[in-house]
Amino acid sequence: MYLAMTRFFSWSVFLVQLIVLLPWLSIASLEPKESQTYIIHMDHSLKPEHFTNHESWHQHTVKSLSSACVEDKETFLYSYTHVMHGFSAKLTSCQLAELEKSPAHITTYKESFGKMFTTHTPRFLGLNRGWGIWPTSSYGKEVIIGIIDTGIWPESESFNDKGMSEVPSRWKGKCENGTAFSPTLCNNKLIGARSFSKGLQAAGINISTKYDFDSARDYFGHGSHTSSTAAGNYVYGASHFGYANGVAKGIAPRAHLAMYKVLWASDTDVSAATDVLAGMDQAISDGVDIMSLSLGFDNTPLFKDVIAIASLSAIEKGIVVVCAAGNDAAPASIHNGAPWIMTVGAGTLDRSYVATLELGNGLNFEGTSYFPMSVSITNRHLYYGSNDTQIAGCKYLPRDQVKGKVVLCDDSNLDLNGQMQTVILSGAYAAIFLSESLFLDPEEYSLPGVVLHTRYAKAIKEYATTSNNTIVKSMRFGLTKTGTGPAPQVAYFSSRGPDPITPSVLKPDILAPGVDVLGAVRPDVSYIDAGRYELVSNYMLMSGTSMAAPHVAGVAALVKAVHRDWSPAAIRSAIVTTATKTDNTLGTIRDQWNGEIATPLAFGAGHVNPNRAMDPGLIYDMGSQDYINFLCGHGYTAKQMSTILRSSQWSCENRTELNYPSFIANFSNQTTLLSEKQFTRTVRNVGDHASTYRASLKVPPGMILKVEPNTIKFTNKYQEQKFVLTVQVGQHIPKVNYGYLEWIDEHNHIVSSPIVVLKD
Repeated sequence: MYLAMTRFFSWSVFLVQLIVLLPWLSIASLEPKESQTYIIHMDHSLKPEHFTNHESWHQHTVKSLSSACVEDKETFLYSYTHVMHGFSAKLTSCQLAELEKSPAHITTYKESFGKMFTTHTPRFLGLNRGWGIWPTSSYGKEVIIGIIDTGIWPESESFNDKGMSEVPSRWKGKCENGTAFSPTLCNNKLIGARSFSKGLQAAGINISTKYDFDSARDYFGHGSHTSSTAAGNYVYGASHFGYANGVAKGIAPRAHLAMYKVLWASDTDVSAATDVLAGMDQAISDGVDIMSLSLGFDNTPLFKDVIAIASLSAIEKGIVVVCAAGNDAAPASIHNGAPWIMTVGAGTLDRSYVATLELGNGLNFEGTSYFPMSVSITNRHLYYGSNDTQIAGCKYLPRDQVKGKVVLCDDSNLDLNGQMQTVILSGAYAAIFLSESLFLDPEEYSLPGVVLHTRYAKAIKEYATTSNNTIVKSMRFGLTKTGTGPAPQVAYFSSRGPDPITPSVLKPDILAPGVDVLGAVRPDVSYIDAGRYELVSNYMLMSGTSMAAPHVAGVAALVKAVHRDWSPAAIRSAIVTTATKTDNTLGTIRDQWNGEIATPLAFGAGHVNPNRAMDPGLIYDMGSQDYINFLCGHGYTAKQMSTILRSSQWSCENRTELNYPSFIANFSNQTTLLSEKQFTRTVRNVGDHASTYRASLKVPPGMILKVEPNTIKFTNKYQEQKFVLTVQVGQHIPKVNYGYLEWIDEHNHIVSSPIVVLKD
């Protein structure tokens, strides 16, 4: 089990986008051979009565091992109360063997390690101070959001508590003392700040004194992103600074925040699962309403996935858990796909950072550029090595020929970063990159450069080869455009479904802004070099699903503020069934990577729409027993069920499918001419007392969809009705095909669910 903290973000000294795609690495070799750290799941019902609490029992259990393993030294780390009934400790093989003989022992998890996985976005999401969910929810007033991440920079303006309500009396958390962090730095906005590093240090891994603080403070200033969305740690891939920012100020500005630092810059750049669990356990104890994680474990069965197990505990206590889907891009690469988690993919915004180009023959072009300075280049010689493919593709550039010129790099080299480095080393003045679908990260723009689509290649190359005196008449940088489209698109890095662990549940659930999101950082650390200048800023651009998840956590906080008694499943249903299925050009959401039409395997139900989520009309609700029934149908052993449910007793009342607000049908193994699957769902009326909903089916070629009944009537609010959806497909349909079921009433409610069909 390898920890894979998926924090996909981008930062820039005002214009930087860092996409972190770091695998979770096993570093068991770093552990002393004589002992290792383990997470031990215990049966709490077997606690002897003379122990006043579970922690005292856990500590006694560990200390008692010395009687059997006399010369072995043990180290007790954490006692877990909520995420699981158990503890973590550093044990020898002898001690572990003795411990596992105990009748109270359920499961052992070996410690795992891994690297860490707004300004404009509220407007893009339709949030308005005069109407809609913002004023109705009082901007998320008194909702508490817990952020499990890399720490916080409390001095950021994003955590100013002006206009905030008092700390809720139900809050049990606190702000801890630590290196460069004092409890006095907290206020009515930032009401909690804790850090967890025992697991890391038990493994003999030191917290970096150069790039981190032994406290809740984030060295790189992450945390102000609460005002815009998720972000991360520049070196290590964490992104919570933007994360907290998007939740706190941008999306839910009156919500309270609590930071639980579990990700660290260390000598080996890793973080421990024991610390992540401790942070989640503490967040539950403290009383958060929303829990947001932009990290996760590598895919593993649910009974081995400690994040899934911990999240189920949070869900049972009414806490909405929102997680990043991951930045692995490939099909079936979803992280955090447990059906009780709201899994978030990343989408683009209607905001572009551009540069303009005018050639000596009068032709004008506009392309993408994150060069962070507003500069203009005029009357510079244009260089293009058309007679040598290595030079034309900027794999090699003759310094004596290109120095001081604008270099044209064609699309024969698929490594844009490599092209940029070649240009920089050559002494060129600026560069034009021709590319169809590749992306140059913002932090790479240490030299003026613009990326143009290959559709312009013919015209530019024809001019560049007309003579030896071609020029760039003008290049202008530092330009920002809003209202651009099509947007949103699915970010090229966003992980795609189907979920490899629970493919019967559509993941991701939803798409949210995750590309070029502006988040706060500490203003005294350089994030980019532009020529000979080291640039600093209070804010920078970040990208990743770790930026997208905090947006949805903020929306969940707004919905929670309006509907205090709604369950996590009800809140997810409201967000999913009201999602927007089209971009700002009214076309189907597309894929940023290739510009083609995307599917719900990439965008889930669509793009989050906060104002509509406030009043969904109908909800698909679920409780703890529904998840138990779901798990009962997966063939897990009693021990595996006990591990997931943290209990030795449960009842499989009805092994049915989940009452999920989306549908996915896999016909891969079907050989008949016409294959069929049925889904039974229950919807609850949370809109007008008297309502009649009629089914509207969006059916693609090759599919047959039926709903029975196709009209459902409600005479009271909170009344429930059942329906059955039948999906039929023929043999000759695409591998991925999808339609929609929409329930539409007379009060302008449209309750929409994607229906995805998979076939070989």
